[in-house]
Amino acid sequence: QVQLVESGGGLVQPGGSLRLSCAASGFTFSYYGMSWYRQASGKERELVAGVSSTGGSTNYADSVKGRFTISRDNAKNTVALQMNNLKPGDTAVYYCSAKIKWNDYWGQGTQVTVSS
Repeated sequence: QVQLVESGGGLVQPGGSLRLSCAASGFTFSYYGMSWYRQASGKERELVAGVSSTGGSTNYADSVKGRFTISRDNAKNTVALQMNNLKPGDTAVYYCSAKIKWNDYWGQGTQVTVSS
């Protein structure tokens, strides 16, 4: 079955960096676009970044443009989110997501906390 496992979250000071990773299994990874979402406490889940199946096309939320970079490695079935210049407003649980045919799949999430 489809499995998405995130890692790399943690506590970081404002201005710092973190790299999230998502290991995918149970489907033909190279066929599908992948996304990162986040959900802050008391708020709705929002799209952070997406990458096409080949990695040739990416898109970002306005709030993270220029600070975050999404990438994928189809040989390793992984997708990463490099987060630089982190701000307290980036604090959230971050989820890896795959839309496969008509279904959305999610990982368990990884907590990112930006605080001094």
